[in-house]
Amino acid sequence: MAEMIKTKLLIVGGGPGGYVAGIRAGQLGIETVLVEGGRLGGTCLIRGCIPSKAFIHAAGQFEDMRKAAGPGLHGIALKSQPELNFAELVKWKEGIVDRLNNGVTGLLKRARVRVISGWAKFSDAKTCTVAGKDGDITVTAEHVILANGSKSVELPFLKFGGNVISSTEALMLPELPKKLVVVGAGYIGLEMGIAFRKFGSEVTVVEALDRILPLYDAQLTAPVGRWLKEHDVTVMLGAKAKGLASNGGLTVEDRDGKTTDIPADKILVTVGRKPNTEGWGLENMGVDMAGRFVKVDDQCRTSMRDVWAIGDLVGEPMLEHKAATQGEMVAEIIAGHKRRFDPASIPAVCFTEPEIVSAGLLPTDEAAKAQEIVQSIFPFGANGRALSMDAGDNGGFVRVIARKSDHRILGIQAVGAHVAELSGEFSLALEMGATLEDIAGTIHVHPTLSEAFHESALRALGQPIHI
Repeated sequence: MAEMIKTKLLIVGGGPGGYVAGIRAGQLGIETVLVEGGRLGGTCLIRGCIPSKAFIHAAGQFEDMRKAAGPGLHGIALKSQPELNFAELVKWKEGIVDRLNNGVTGLLKRARVRVISGWAKFSDAKTCTVAGKDGDITVTAEHVILANGSKSVELPFLKFGGNVISSTEALMLPELPKKLVVVGAGYIGLEMGIAFRKFGSEVTVVEALDRILPLYDAQLTAPVGRWLKEHDVTVMLGAKAKGLASNGGLTVEDRDGKTTDIPADKILVTVGRKPNTEGWGLENMGVDMAGRFVKVDDQCRTSMRDVWAIGDLVGEPMLEHKAATQGEMVAEIIAGHKRRFDPASIPAVCFTEPEIVSAGLLPTDEAAKAQEIVQSIFPFGANGRALSMDAGDNGGFVRVIARKSDHRILGIQAVGAHVAELSGEFSLALEMGATLEDIAGTIHVHPTLSEAFHESALRALGQPIHI
């Protein structure tokens, strides 16, 4: 006979949205059960953001060592080329994942959240049955938070399996592929493609659109395109993947309709992610949908009373920090707090070479075009910190966009080495409603990359100092 549990709050999904909601609910004294079918931490921690960034970091180190073993790098020379033990790299990366997974487990335990391992399937909006290794458990709750996340999109003519892999499998390969074809030039495809190129793989990127990173404007992506060209990454734009070639590679059709078979040891498909809405009884819950996403309001309420949905399940952007913020908010609303999800911006980062960060409006956005704006760029070539770490000559910059009438900042972008670390300052400036004068009047530490933000505001005001 199945075990029966009644609880105040049931959370389905132990990713960043779900586990943050659980921890905050526990802090607020809400009796909480969290169900997770895999490992706590979700896509971001287990098979996405964290392991891929460890991978990217190691690739950068390996590339620097290879340079030092050639003509030398900044007076540093190695007598022989470095050797790559790919299996050891994967083992090190998994050690980081394990450490963080254990940390999440401990935090939920400290918050007195009961974690049930297994797959939940709903029979109605407030009841699910969890098929676990020790038998079935039926959970009924007053409140339900759906945090089921997302999964990689699979192309019907390139099913995952064998040499066709998603980013998950790419991070677990037993050895480095000599020839890698990446389908999709979005941030996941380029992050992984660039890392594999640094490790020594021959990389070809196939993109159906006419440019890379289509969510960003051409000015912002130009330094990434330059790196790809300089490092002999073949980028095929306006090209469509058609299926597996007879030689095990990929058949590609170019914009003129000509087909070519590209040799490949592995074909990495990165054409996007989709909400995980199938196989767990969503159809039995009576919630409204907005296209492929669960429809929610600005408090993450669904159309069913006391059923909430957060993170990748409710729409773009599919980012960890959005899901975590929504999870924390919903827990507080259930506890009686007054909250709503209305951020001034949700910043996004591409960990390409170089990195890209964007917060707020791009100059190409319709909302920016609809009003009179001023924009200014400050290049990292004029920033001492960038030059001191060999990152001033890759075309990087900070760009600020403001409303001309009152100088209210509407958007901030940067491209360059380590600019991901500026995302917090950019987001804070937008959330606080900062003006150009606010940034210009704030002392920025020297020597840091953040000075480029300060200088871009000064330049927009017509009073640049270092350019």
